Parts: sequence; C-alpha cells; structure tokens
Amino acid sequence: MPISKDDALALLDSVIAKAKKAGAEQVDALLAQSTSLSHAQRLGEVEKLERSEEQDLGLRVLIGKKQAVVSSNDFDSATLDQLVERAVAMAKVVPDDPYCGLAEPAQLVTQRPDIDSLDPQEPAPERLIELARAAEEAARAVKGVTNSEGAEAGWGQSFVVLAGSNGFSGAYERSSHSYGVSVLAGEGVSMERDYAFSQAVYGGDLRDPAEVGREAGEQAVRRLGARRPKTGRYPVVFDPRVGNSLLRHFAGAINGAAIARGTSFLKDKLGEMVFADGINIIDDPHRPRGLASKPFDAEGLANRKHNLIENGRLTTWLLDLSTARQLGLESSGHASRGTGGPPHPSSTNLYLAPGKITRDSLIGEIKQGFYVTEMMGTGVNGVTGDYSRGAAGFWIENGEIAYPVSEATVAGNLKDMFAKLTPADDLVFRYGANTPTLRIDGATVAGGGA
Repeated sequence: MPISKDDALALLDSVIAKAKKAGAEQVDALLAQSTSLSHAQRLGEVEKLERSEEQDLGLRVLIGKKQAVVSSNDFDSATLDQLVERAVAMAKVVPDDPYCGLAEPAQLVTQRPDIDSLDPQEPAPERLIELARAAEEAARAVKGVTNSEGAEAGWGQSFVVLAGSNGFSGAYERSSHSYGVSVLAGEGVSMERDYAFSQAVYGGDLRDPAEVGREAGEQAVRRLGARRPKTGRYPVVFDPRVGNSLLRHFAGAINGAAIARGTSFLKDKLGEMVFADGINIIDDPHRPRGLASKPFDAEGLANRKHNLIENGRLTTWLLDLSTARQLGLESSGHASRGTGGPPHPSSTNLYLAPGKITRDSLIGEIKQGFYVTEMMGTGVNGVTGDYSRGAAGFWIENGEIAYPVSEATVAGNLKDMFAKLTPADDLVFRYGANTPTLRIDGATVAGGGA
C-alpha cells in the first residue's frame, strides 16, 4: 500500500533511531516509492497494459570507518528491526573505508528550489493506448513501411525521501510520460528499421504522436538501399539522438570514482583545454521539468548548475563526498544513490550548449563525410580514450545527404575527437543528456565499401 511522504519521513526517523540505539554511529536511510502504467501494442492490437507499484527502503549504517548498506521492500516493523540488526552486524565486520561518512550539518542544503518535476495528472489507460496507436498508425501510413515492431507508451510517478542522523531530511517527487514506435521498411533481406519516441515530465509537453510516427516511418524508408562506406578519414556528423552518447563518455571520464582510481583518460586534464575554445558543457540539476532534475543531491548537499566545460576548459570533476575526500577536494553536489548501495557521483541534466552555425551549414562544408543516426556496441576504453563503435546513417557528398550507409565503424580517440568537435545551433531538450548536431573532423570511418 502506498505510503505518504509524511509517513515515509516518520518511518525513516524511526529506523535511524533504532540503528543508533543498536550501535551505529552514523546512519542515513532512503525510501523510494513508484507507481507506473505501461502499454504495448503491435499492428493495432493491444499486447500489454500493466500497472505496478513498488517501494523500497535502503539503510546505511557507519561504525568508525566501516559502512554497510541493506535494503527491504517490506516495511513491517519486525522486518525493519531485522534490517537494522543485520546492517549493524555487517558494519562491524566489513573492511575499513577511510573515505566514507555522512555530510557535516554545516554542509547540508539550506534552500531547495522548485524544479517543477511532478505532473499531478495521471493519464487514463485509454490515453496511453491512444498515443501508441496514433504513433503506429502514422508510421505505418508512410509509403514504403511494410511492418511494425510495435508501439509503447508509459507513465510513471515516484517520490524519494532521504533522512540522516546528521539532521537532514528531504523529499521530492518526479513524473514521466513517454511513448515510441519502431517500424520496418522494405522486403526480405533488404529491410531496414528505425524508431522515434517522445518523453517528458509533463504529459502536455509530449510531441504530437502523428509527427513522431511519421518521423519513424520516414527514417526507416530513407535507410533502404544502404551501402558500406569506403574506409578512410572523414568528417563525422552526429545526429542529436546519438551525439549525446559522446556527452555520456565525457561524463564518465570526469566521474570522481574514475579519477580517484586513476582510470580515466582525462585524469590529468583538470583546468586544461579539452574541447575547442567556445565549447560549453553544462550540468543543471535545477532545470524546470528536466528529466533528471532534483533539488538536492543524494547526501543532502546543495546542488547547482555547473559549467563542466567552460570555453573548452575542464573546470571540475563530478564528485560526491567520498570521492572528494579521496582527492582532497569538496563535493560538487553530484551524489546519486539507489536503495541498494552507498552514494556515487553522477550527472543530472547534462547538455552541450549550441554553437553559432546551422546544421545545414555544418554539413554543407563537407565534401565527403558520414552523418551518423545510429550507433551499436560499446567499444570505448575509458582508460585510454580509444573509441570504436558500429554506426549507420547517411553519406555526405558535396554538402548534401547522398545515400544511406550501414555496417560502418567510427574510430578514433576521444581526446582528439573532443578537441575537434564543432556544435550546430539546433539544441533541443529531449533526453537526459542533450547535444545539438555535432561535427568531428578527421575521424576514421571503416566499412570496406568501394
């Protein structure tokens, strides 16, 4: 049965008090509760309509420099007593962690911004069916589309409550609405697939499903007759739906955990130029209606908008308290956490600021190049920056999209790729990490084509 925020805070206070009484020196607890509705259909026939409700409580106890985390989805008093007993027993025998510990009271957040992260309106199941059906029908209506992999729609609402023996207590709520469709074009061995989707915190901010469906269908048809590109070094243009993967590689490289371990190709680059002058990468946890917004971090510290890259220069690592202590720095307010483990650093609403050149001009300057719309595989070495991923998209000739391309590989080193990156001016916020169209000059494209 769902628990209210007030009851959740009271429950966490009770568990923390029990843990302190049992011998814990420091304690914090996280309660997460979510409700979701999901729907799937294919060729107009409903295949799934499900509703789920989940709750979980994670307890972290510290004794000296030892810590243990346990969790339970059963909030019965006797079960939580056992949870406390188990956590304290574990914390007495695990190895020391010299960097663990809760925030000092003076470090805790004092002002909590309104991030407008909750749409109070729960959609009716019929609305999800309507969104998915409209998207799939529009996609299938595109000439050349021959089949559908189906359409899905979903809604979710959650709240997170965090409390600690250091005096912190806080809660926030979040909602999400989404739908998407995937279709096939062509026949036999010459079939191609593509997709489109929309997601937002508020249902009213979703894109028109007919527009999204047409986009999926037209993209699938455009991919018919794909060729393998000729191997060589070319400018590579990343569509925004794949450009954000480069942003995530960057975020991983400046994560405090990787820096503390010495396993990042950017470990020696703090304060230095990593991108070209004029490039700015921002992490903004307070973006209104942002998909990853939150009013404080997972350790109760204030979080804020950070220019991670400012005019090409790396300004900070992503740090929680533990990684900050390891590096002799202050937390950047980037702690994230689930109920099953201790905090760790993570980005929030991450984006690369738009440039000053249009997408058409960015492409128009290219004599021979590759426009990437899909990437496959995970061939990225976070230690060296070496990059090699499968890709598909379109070949560029004399500044124009010429023909579809598949079975290609884009390779290089992320340090070089970052330094040669040029953004267009077409940034649109659609994902948790967002970029405009990006061009990287001089990457290796392998395909074996003629």
